[in-house]
Amino acid sequence: MHVFQFHPAVAQWFEQTFGSPTEPQAHGWPAIQSGRQVLISAPTGSGKTLAAFLASLDALFREGVEAELPDEIQVVYVSPLKALSNDIRKNLQEPLAGIRALLGQRNGGEIDVRAEVRTGDTTAAQRQALIKKPPHILVTTPESLYLLLT
Repeated sequence: MHVFQFHPAVAQWFEQTFGSPTEPQAHGWPAIQSGRQVLISAPTGSGKTLAAFLASLDALFREGVEAELPDEIQVVYVSPLKALSNDIRKNLQEPLAGIRALLGQRNGGEIDVRAEVRTGDTTAAQRQALIKKPPHILVTTPESLYLLLT
């Protein structure tokens, strides 16, 4: 895993959870971490989403180790479907919790990287909460992104 230059806690979480990267992850991570624009085309279940998100999680947790993370959106994931948006958020909770716990063991503090969903089903109260304390990762649909930007 050291080839991908992940923070030790991120690498440890991945190795404990998955063992080794899939081919799309192994090819995608170096390009993503170098800042290049990347398109990963691979079959369903091949780890594409984690390939994209783990590099982003790594960057957020590294930033949180250096200083307190600002309450601002740093990653936007646009999903074509509301149901998929909710699945993405749910699937992010495991790595967020696992990496947070490992960093807590290493550093003694907690880094609160947050992911939330904003779709047409988001209530007014939830939208207000997102404004008051924005997540670091926002998962949304094209329609909701349009509303956020206008």
